Amino acid sequence: MSVALPPLAQLDQRAREIFREIVESYLENGEPVGSRTLSRRGAAGFSAASVRNTMADLSALGLLDAPHAMAGRLPTDVGLRFFVDSFLEVGDLKDDERHDIEQRFPVGASMENMLEGATEYLSGISGAASIVITAQHEAPLKHIEMLAVGPGQALAVLVYADNQVENRLIDTPLGLPPGAVQEATNFLNAHFLGRTLSEARSHMHEALARDRAALDAAAADLIQQGLAQWSGEDAQRRRSLIIRGRANLLQDTKAAEDLERVRRLFQDLEKSENLLQLIDVAGEAQAVRIFIGSENPLFSLSGSSLMVAPYIGRNRTVLGALGVIGPTRLNYARVIPVIDYTARVLGRMLAGC
Repeated sequence: MSVALPPLAQLDQRAREIFREIVESYLENGEPVGSRTLSRRGAAGFSAASVRNTMADLSALGLLDAPHAMAGRLPTDVGLRFFVDSFLEVGDLKDDERHDIEQRFPVGASMENMLEGATEYLSGISGAASIVITAQHEAPLKHIEMLAVGPGQALAVLVYADNQVENRLIDTPLGLPPGAVQEATNFLNAHFLGRTLSEARSHMHEALARDRAALDAAAADLIQQGLAQWSGEDAQRRRSLIIRGRANLLQDTKAAEDLERVRRLFQDLEKSENLLQLIDVAGEAQAVRIFIGSENPLFSLSGSSLMVAPYIGRNRTVLGALGVIGPTRLNYARVIPVIDYTARVLGRMLAGC
């Protein structure tokens, strides 16, 4: 359930400065902040009593909370969202930082190597877990080869225009005539080269209707079944998923409740069907999306923050999503531009630009 954020104008200058100090201190060390600590740190020259009264007002607005009766204050999920929307200053990357990211994706590298490079870099720079997910391959087909490999199975070798190669097993009817596989291979190469799998599937019925009379019935069924398996819902469930940096999430646990949140997050990370929804979540925006705590549609029980961005290929097609997930005190200002630029470079490389 979302909570309405207070307008920035509702806070006077003192409240803004104290709120900002509390959140920045929390993001730095993860500890509650008390009024005496703030006044000793300078807190814009306000007295401890003045700071304490302001902290009470901020708590009444739902921006701060106290984990224990005698503890200082921490920002709530609502408070962190308010900070990100109203106070966070996200700078641009320096030239050497851009160069470092670009070096992770050398020309000619395989898609697998580029995805691995993205996860390793994001995990290292964020100190959290990184996630990269691919949609189905969207490069045009350059060659298709089908081979019978046993009763009820055939191997399809798909070669794409970007020189990526995929091997996929498909189910075939028992007793398939020996010539049907070769006939299906010839038909596929004659009609669908230069098209993506999704385009080939959309043109399949038209091509089969036009040439079915010249095709063996078994070959026609094999073509229809193969394209359906390669580009349909089964293919969507076979998207590639890479997660790196789980160990990073254990380094900052300070209490039993922290360990419980990490345990829940680990459980969520094992549910690949949830993670695949990140492509849909990220694809709704053209930039980094941020979900904090209970806002997080996939990992709300773990109290984590998720930052995710789509990487875009040719014709503005969403090829996949990448991001980081970790404690709510992630370094948002540092990580957001890194995710954004990494997504842009990865999309450009995979599109062959």
